[in-house]
Amino acid sequence: MDFAVWVSVGGALLVLMALSGTMFSRLPLSTAMLYLGVGVALSPFWLGAAELRMVAAAPILERLTETVVVISLFTSGLKLSVGLQDRRWLPPLRLAVLSMLISVAAVTLIGTQMLGLSLGAAVLLGGILAPTDPVLASDVQLANAADRDALRFALTGEGGLNDGTAFPVVMLGLGLLGLHEIGDFGWRWLAVDLLWASAAGLGIGALLGSSLGRLVLYLRREHKEAVGYDDFLALGLIGLSYGLALLCNAYGFLAVFAAGVALRRVERQAATKAAADAPANAMLSFNEQLDRIGELCAVIVIGLLLWAVQWQHASWWFVAALLLLVRPISVALGLAGASILPHQRRLIGWFGIRGIGSLFYLTYAINHGLDPALAEVLTALVLSVVASSIFVHGISVTPLMSGYARRRGRR
Repeated sequence: MDFAVWVSVGGALLVLMALSGTMFSRLPLSTAMLYLGVGVALSPFWLGAAELRMVAAAPILERLTETVVVISLFTSGLKLSVGLQDRRWLPPLRLAVLSMLISVAAVTLIGTQMLGLSLGAAVLLGGILAPTDPVLASDVQLANAADRDALRFALTGEGGLNDGTAFPVVMLGLGLLGLHEIGDFGWRWLAVDLLWASAAGLGIGALLGSSLGRLVLYLRREHKEAVGYDDFLALGLIGLSYGLALLCNAYGFLAVFAAGVALRRVERQAATKAAADAPANAMLSFNEQLDRIGELCAVIVIGLLLWAVQWQHASWWFVAALLLLVRPISVALGLAGASILPHQRRLIGWFGIRGIGSLFYLTYAINHGLDPALAEVLTALVLSVVASSIFVHGISVTPLMSGYARRRGRR
């Protein structure tokens, strides 16, 4: 497909997104559904403008999805303005750890007993599908840093955290497949891949986010310097936190999310005058626009990939089981005893949106030496879940969240 045609298609979609954004918010549709349809139309299913195959395109797809997820995680962190001692952090933490582990265990059991996968492949599949997606879940996340809704806070925090907490599971799956060193009895996985990489990622991000926030506030308040260029600050902090985390063998996803949370926390703790000069609000607006562009690119790519999937390996009953049984049950168990209202718990159980994060983990595994035959099987299973999630959650998000808003208004 000619470059000029690609640019024209991209430009048309961006204009459409700008003109019809408010309309989509009122209809039982989502922009992701539109982008998925565009990708399918451009593939050999119809126009044949591009031919993408998962295994062949995995190196570039890993970088694309990695970039999109990183930007979205930083955006999620900027929306969470409550202090770390606030009890509202407990539900997302429990979702990102307890519910995620229950989900991984369930997928592993299904994979080994019903899908014919080896233990390593089943654990890997569980890690790939465990994280909810911060990119596609923007319609159910916090609208801004002033939003205090418990449902949206839980989903935003979960999406920000579990893209990082799923990484140790993916590494364990690769280790069980012989593609990653986990040490005798898993000691290296426990010490390095779980404890060090998680703690160091959070620490690096928190340190950089809080340090940069204090520095910018000081320069603006005392010297009238460092004014403007908040967009560059956002990209710089994302790059620093992610890159340094990777150099330290830590999880960059957790680092970027922690950097956003720490930066917002510095703004919250600042005096009234200093808060007016804080950069976080401008960063949030800029990153939300990047989020939308990233969503457009990544979901079109998903649509382009669907034509080459070996659908005989997909199990549609598995998709239904994951979305209708595994997710709600894992949420119910993970949030048992939490101060979440029943109708909020049910909505959290439904909105376990899978998307770009799962595609990243799949390409990451393929690029780490996954057997091509197994890669085709996992591709069919993962993309069937992701495409179905985009469709069913896209249809349901507007009516369900509108009903929730009306109920909240009555209360």
